[in-house]
Amino acid sequence: MKIIGYIIQKEFKQIFRNKGMLPIIFILPILQLVILSNAATYDVNNIKFAYIDYDHTSTSRALIEKFNASSYFDVLTDFPSQEIAGSAMLTGAVDAVLEIPNNFERNLLKEKNADLSITINAIDGAAAGVTSGYINQIVESFNKVVKINFMDTSQKHIQPVTIDSIPSFWYNTTLDYKTFMVPGILVLLVTMITLFLSGMNIVREKEIGTLEQINVTPIRKSQFIIGKLFPFWIIGIGLLTIGLILAKVIFNTPMLGSLLLLYAYTAIYILVILGMGLLISNYTDTQQQAMFIAWFFVVIFILMSGLFTPIESMPKWAQIVTEFNPIKYFVEVVRMVLLKGSGFMEILPQILKTLLYAVIMNGLAVWSYKKIN
Repeated sequence: MKIIGYIIQKEFKQIFRNKGMLPIIFILPILQLVILSNAATYDVNNIKFAYIDYDHTSTSRALIEKFNASSYFDVLTDFPSQEIAGSAMLTGAVDAVLEIPNNFERNLLKEKNADLSITINAIDGAAAGVTSGYINQIVESFNKVVKINFMDTSQKHIQPVTIDSIPSFWYNTTLDYKTFMVPGILVLLVTMITLFLSGMNIVREKEIGTLEQINVTPIRKSQFIIGKLFPFWIIGIGLLTIGLILAKVIFNTPMLGSLLLLYAYTAIYILVILGMGLLISNYTDTQQQAMFIAWFFVVIFILMSGLFTPIESMPKWAQIVTEFNPIKYFVEVVRMVLLKGSGFMEILPQILKTLLYAVIMNGLAVWSYKKIN
């Protein structure tokens, strides 16, 4: 234990002696949490909305006013023709165009039916779907009013049948995207910093030649690996602590579950990441190689973790692959514990899978590490 303590002491001195590493550990995670949590939004607001009103009646103007009253749309000026509106959409000046045909009000009065044409920029399919939903809600609301206003005098006393649904939003009552995103960004920071630092640290020893010197000493392989990786385990726990404090102070993120349980799971999860970093360093000779390989795997793991997109929306083969993704389990656990208040039994499957992953990754890393005895 004394030898491991000396190695840990040496590692901390080396980390804090490197002035370039300190900002990476302490400053960049804070900036990333603040910036990414505000920038990575699922909300679709300030939709650039234009219209072509061929009817120019009180009914068409009332419909346009409905869009003016919505906080989701920035209503632009009336376009005289579809060609000009199409050109504006081509340049990106417009996101959606509503075309009100001629005789719109007359058709509603006489035929009780009228058509509207809606053109939406669908390069971003998800945003286009949300925009379409907003427009349909406004049109349906306007349609209810029109039905009553244009009803025959003899039918005015008849109360129209309506069905209203009242949703109940659990765990995120205000539908604030930051409540969903901030726990995921915490996962991102803990994963990337600990993986990159642990992977590049041992490779740096190779580059400057000190690893060979350590390999010929009586220090055992297990002592060297524990002493090397333990400081980054502490740093990972520290990053989680800083992230949780910022999440509460800046974003007022709910923390309904046990933080002790979250720390216990994170302690296991960091072992997985440190094992991956050691495994990468065993097969690379330069820090550039280690960074490239680590970045390659971490991007795939993050994109397939459910952090930004639901796993249920992925193809079946991708959903199967995510079962081998440790970041997926960390994302699930952080959101379950913080936002739902889940307890030990609810996250037990994730704990067991992550623990198995930690044993396998660290076993492979230790086995592949070459130590001259």
